[in-house]
Amino acid sequence: MSSILVELTANIVSSHAASVEMTSDELLQEIQKVYGMLKQLEGELPVEGETAPAAAPAMAPKKSIQKDQVVCLICNKGGFKTLTRHLKQVHNMKPGEYRKQFGLPAGTALAAKSYSEARRAAAQKNNLAANLEKARATRMANLAAKKKTASAKPKKAAVKPAPKATRATKKK
Repeated sequence: MSSILVELTANIVSSHAASVEMTSDELLQEIQKVYGMLKQLEGELPVEGETAPAAAPAMAPKKSIQKDQVVCLICNKGGFKTLTRHLKQVHNMKPGEYRKQFGLPAGTALAAKSYSEARRAAAQKNNLAANLEKARATRMANLAAKKKTASAKPKKAAVKPAPKATRATKKK
């Protein structure tokens, strides 16, 4: 059974290392961590029909969103400004699924608070809210003008097609 664990560990770590840059020390730690976890899981296999209990996150979900970074509750990696891209690339998960799994409210931003504040300040500085409002007003005016011109056009009278010539009419 140990050779299967070694093979599984190699597959898991190589897949992870292919998508995330790691130093050799981090790679060794990852191998040990994955092998230890697989060995632990080997003894805790659920009986057929039972579901395995979900692993508890290392920290409280609300505390994972910090001032300068966000920590992934699945793999406990930190240092992210926003978690969305990491979830998609590493865990193949959408933000809504992540929020649901860890009981976060639907409106919770998965970004560092300082990052969100900087984006908000940049948007206010560039007056994006007013620009968006102007763009919406212009779009609505264009749609109204299109509808008005479409309803003002006179309808064309239906033209009846000429009857097709038959053999009897062609010979005459």
